Amino acid sequence: MPPVRTNRRHALQGLAALALSPAGAFAAVGGLPSATHDASSPEWERISGKLFQGKKLIAGQSVVQVIVPLRAAYGASVPVKIVSKLAQKPELYVRKMYIVVDKNPSPVAAVLDLTTEVGQADFETRLRVDEYSHVRVVSELSNGELHTDSRYVKTSGGCSAPPNREALHLIGKTMLKLNGELHMDQPTTADVTVVHPNDTGFELNQVTVMYIPPHFVRSIKVSYAQRKVFDAELDFSVSENPTLRFNFVPHGRGELRAEVTDTKDSQFVGTLAVG
Repeated sequence: MPPVRTNRRHALQGLAALALSPAGAFAAVGGLPSATHDASSPEWERISGKLFQGKKLIAGQSVVQVIVPLRAAYGASVPVKIVSKLAQKPELYVRKMYIVVDKNPSPVAAVLDLTTEVGQADFETRLRVDEYSHVRVVSELSNGELHTDSRYVKTSGGCSAPPNREALHLIGKTMLKLNGELHMDQPTTADVTVVHPNDTGFELNQVTVMYIPPHFVRSIKVSYAQRKVFDAELDFSVSENPTLRFNFVPHGRGELRAEVTDTKDSQFVGTLAVG
């Protein structure tokens, strides 16, 4: 009997050592990958090298913060909120914003080209996340600085989730609405939504058992009273029926306008009278 107790003790010690080893630090229960929110990845190293060509990225939440749930129930519709700590003033403002999902087949979900007419560069949308991955935002300031924040989200299947085919006759319908009260000469929150399947090319048609060709919204350009607020270049990492919550600064009565183009070069327009 004593040898049995000794062997059992050695086995338990071995398991404890394995749990504390560096390899164990990179795997969650069940063998699923794990990471800290501020970690890098091989994909991010490659993407950031191409996008920013070796420029310094300043990490932290002093200028921009991205908010994403750690565990998302549905990988095809993960809520993402971007909070800017910097007001859009002519002397210094967020000029561009990049939203990246490291592990997605098309990782650059959106590139936003902003003006001071945004007032406050806060955005909300929903993204597809294909596997456990970091979601990152990079804010490029008018002085050239690049500030970044990231969050790790645990979900999967976002790019191959079964598509919704119930409103194909409404494809392209573009809706604008105010989200809250109207504030003249101050940032006012609004939503733009485009009815669109945003097909990724990785979705399987359950009837034909063939992959559905990619077809998604490529760009949304928003203006107010004929003044550019922002242009958004999008990819299929944005969820079905893409929605952007944003700010704009109305300086009087005018028309809020969204011009939309998809990958078939179809063009759609939505408008909203404000004031």
